[in-house]
Amino acid sequence: MKKLIGDVDDVVLDTLRGMAAAHPSLRVDLDQRIIVRADAPRTGKVGLVSGGGSGHEPLHGGFVGYGMLDAACPGEVFTSPVPDQILAATTAASGGAGVVHIVKNYTGDVLNFQMAAELAEDEDIEVVPVVIDDDVAVQDSTYTAGRRGTGATLFAEKAAGALAEAGGSLQDVAAVAREVNERTRSFGVALTACTVPAAGRPTFELGDDEIELGIGIHGEPGRERTRLRPAPEIVDVALSAIHEDMSLSGSEVLVLVNGMGGTPLMELYVAYAAVAEWLGGHGVTVARSLVGNYVTSLEMAGVMISVLRLTPRLTELWDAPVETPGLRWGR
Repeated sequence: MKKLIGDVDDVVLDTLRGMAAAHPSLRVDLDQRIIVRADAPRTGKVGLVSGGGSGHEPLHGGFVGYGMLDAACPGEVFTSPVPDQILAATTAASGGAGVVHIVKNYTGDVLNFQMAAELAEDEDIEVVPVVIDDDVAVQDSTYTAGRRGTGATLFAEKAAGALAEAGGSLQDVAAVAREVNERTRSFGVALTACTVPAAGRPTFELGDDEIELGIGIHGEPGRERTRLRPAPEIVDVALSAIHEDMSLSGSEVLVLVNGMGGTPLMELYVAYAAVAEWLGGHGVTVARSLVGNYVTSLEMAGVMISVLRLTPRLTELWDAPVETPGLRWGR
């Protein structure tokens, strides 16, 4: 294992130290292990909190700031944050108008966020959870009952964050996050495995000519292990699965071509070219796009494609100004 780390047991803590040093506009609490935007809590504003296991950077801590999250709570690598940690983030984000939790559908995350919400209610903080389950690859997986939460998390954080910034109510902010989830589908492909620092070995094995179709962001098995194929064929598998689950024809869409952490940007643009051609051939208009590493899996090589069927309102919320370490425009 070759990684730019110090003590294996301090990887997450050292990551937070680095974020604090690199982004002084954020408040990083090393004791409680939470990341909070500098001006939080804002009186009268709905708070927005998300979190999950580390290793998916810039998700979630990289999306704390104006127009997105008020606070994020990173757990250990690929491990849910604990309820007290989530409660601390919720309290830091609470400005008296309630807090929305955006939770990826993994069993540990769902249970711990639920416990934290109950603890917050005891402190008179109203919490509304929104569970993200956009992955079409498999119905149940190693860590989930039902579909996994992947790329729609980014879309939901952006849309809900924009609405909260504009003064939206607690119920409206939660509703738009649910709408984004309902209108988004994702599918991931792994070319290589990743190595969790504490384990010191790859999470699974792929042959030199093998790929995993439908992989999860923690390395969970997908639909099929098959031979390596050209990028257009891989894209066709992913988009066909998405289209079969949610018809895209005639839609205006936002497309995310997401690197899993170890994929060169050159290859992601190769994949995006194939995505654009496929969608154009199926009567789909790409109104907005995003290419790069946003929801990663340590150093896994591969790609995840997420497609959101836009409405005029969702387009407006996507275009709204945002200023975070991982996403920034319009300010």
